[in-house]
Amino acid sequence: MPRIRIVLCRPSHPGNIGAAARAMKTMGLSDLRLVAPERFPAPEAGWMATNAVDVLASARIHNSLREAIGDCVAAFAMSARPREWSPQVLDVRTAAARAMSCDGDVAFVFGNETAGLTNEEMFACQFLVHIPASAEFSSLNLAQAVQVTAYELFMTNAPAVQGRSEKLATVDDIEGLYAHLEQAALSTGFMAPGSRLRERWRRLFSRVPALEREEVNILRGLLRALLGK
Repeated sequence: MPRIRIVLCRPSHPGNIGAAARAMKTMGLSDLRLVAPERFPAPEAGWMATNAVDVLASARIHNSLREAIGDCVAAFAMSARPREWSPQVLDVRTAAARAMSCDGDVAFVFGNETAGLTNEEMFACQFLVHIPASAEFSSLNLAQAVQVTAYELFMTNAPAVQGRSEKLATVDDIEGLYAHLEQAALSTGFMAPGSRLRERWRRLFSRVPALEREEVNILRGLLRALLGK
């Protein structure tokens, strides 16, 4: 696993630094680098970081971008603006996958809130990365851009979301339900002998990806109660 660092170039508002730290921590990132911040440390950063003050406390300040990324094996420049001349252009999801395949430290570089990255800062990186957004308004707040990028990095290796673990219905369980449905349909006169209703409910339940045994038992309990009346 590469070590991912988030580099903020010339950030002007300390609140954005704190919000970026919080965005990083929610996705398991902790290496924050600041290049010539206008005002840091500052109380506003701590206010916006919430429970990510440890990320702020360990943030390293650099005088230049070269100093911040010099030991990285890859650097990705984040920008909403297309450039006539630029390094290889990637969308953020592709960039995240590329970064996670690297063997060594990797940097994602974000520009100043107002002006973004300079051409010199962009060309210090090997890739130019865009976050796909509305063509009418594609500019994200600095911390929002960090959040989206951190999320895409996290999702490259995120464990699958686990739902409730319930016993699945067996073939015998489901066939028992079908027989019970047929009994109820015939005894109430809802289904005439020779009807194709059997195929209909089989097709209906085939669209359920995985019936649970408890769900089958609930349906059969309902049928029992209705037949009992």
